Amino acid sequence: MLYLVPSPIGNLQDITLRALEVLKSVDVILAEDTRNSSRLLNHFQIQKPLTPYHQHNEHKVLQHLVDQLVAGKNMAVLTDAGTPGISDPAFLLVRECIRNNVKVETLPGATAFVPALVNSGLPIQRFCFEGFLPLKKGRQTLLKKLVTEERTMVFYESPMRLVKTLEELAAWLGADRQASVSRELTKLFEENKRGTLAELATYFSSKTVKGEIVLVVEGLNS
Repeated sequence: MLYLVPSPIGNLQDITLRALEVLKSVDVILAEDTRNSSRLLNHFQIQKPLTPYHQHNEHKVLQHLVDQLVAGKNMAVLTDAGTPGISDPAFLLVRECIRNNVKVETLPGATAFVPALVNSGLPIQRFCFEGFLPLKKGRQTLLKKLVTEERTMVFYESPMRLVKTLEELAAWLGADRQASVSRELTKLFEENKRGTLAELATYFSSKTVKGEIVLVVEGLNS
């Protein structure tokens, strides 16, 4: 059995009772960052073997993990924050498990874009999740496609690239397009800032930006 276990995006109390039970029951935990996962597990007094599983080694260790699962081991995937597979490793392993008749179970739980989307004040009956924009190759092509996107758009972004992304979106989609930036969700210094893309670019360019960021942008003719 392979379990995909969502981890808190900030507040450790957001983990579910079921997630704790699963983490206590498996043979091994696949951790995106063993240091971060250790802090979470130690907080809840869970002691299990940890195996690194991240975007830099997922291809290399894939077959070995599948072989262990086929042989009868139970594993849990635990990323640094949120649900495995959402802008984090998991897809390749899930696909191979399905191909090899290994049962996969995904637990409900924390995902950063959901509270940010609901909190944005923008239409949410239809939306598209774009994750992180490409850094170079394909970036301009994707931005061009998004010009005519009518659904509310959701992005992840790093603090160091936030202002640049806001400025680019303003240039492509229009400076007056409504948007929302959610930062440090569930943490002590949580911030939700709403306004036009131009206003948000000006606001965040005047301060030091820290933390994980979710950017929600109004669709065309919303």
